[in-house]
Amino acid sequence: MILNNKILEIKNEFFLNQNLSLLHNEYATVLIFLMIGMILSVILVGLSYFLVVQNPETEKLSSYECGFEPYEDARHKFDVKFYLVAILFIVFDIETMFLLPWCISLNNLSVLGFWSMIDFIIELGVGFIYIWYIGALDWD
Repeated sequence: MILNNKILEIKNEFFLNQNLSLLHNEYATVLIFLMIGMILSVILVGLSYFLVVQNPETEKLSSYECGFEPYEDARHKFDVKFYLVAILFIVFDIETMFLLPWCISLNNLSVLGFWSMIDFIIELGVGFIYIWYIGALDWD
């Protein structure tokens, strides 16, 4: 009976030490980085708030949205070119995001994958030249 209790004590102590060493080896570094990051962010935000001169102008405090003043007549006509350029930017931005995985895995692609992406780049270029030709990017 005493031997069984002693064995249980040794087992519990061993597993307790294993858990502490696992915590120490695996998570202590992450916790230290998190604490340093939190402390640094609080210091930087606090210093930027207290050291800057707080003197905003009325123009800076006014709301600005969608390329026109929000306090005009609700039936005011506005230019749609702002939205067109924004939509074109989003479309071309999303399409060019396909280039990064292609560039990274270029040496692992087959000939079909390579020429498919070349075709995609050509179509992207033709679309860009077309919207430039029709004047969709002009701010007149």
